[in-house]
Amino acid sequence: MSDVESLKAEIKKLSAKATQAKMDLHDLSEELPVNWTAILSVAQKAHDAFSELESKRQDLQALNKA
Repeated sequence: MSDVESLKAEIKKLSAKATQAKMDLHDLSEELPVNWTAILSVAQKAHDAFSELESKRQDLQALNKA
C-alpha cells in the first residue's frame, strides 16, 4: 500500500472518530445541565479528534503536491 493510500485509510478512520466525538458533544449539549461537569473533557476529545484529522488532511495535501 502506498503512502497516499495508507494516509487516506487513516483519514477515513480519523473522520469517523471525529464524527463520533462531534455527536458526543452534541448529545451532551442536549442533556445540559445534566452532566455539565463532562463539558471540558468531551469538548477536549472533540477538539483533539478534529485537530488530528486536519493535520492528516494537510499531510495528504502535501503528499499530493509532491
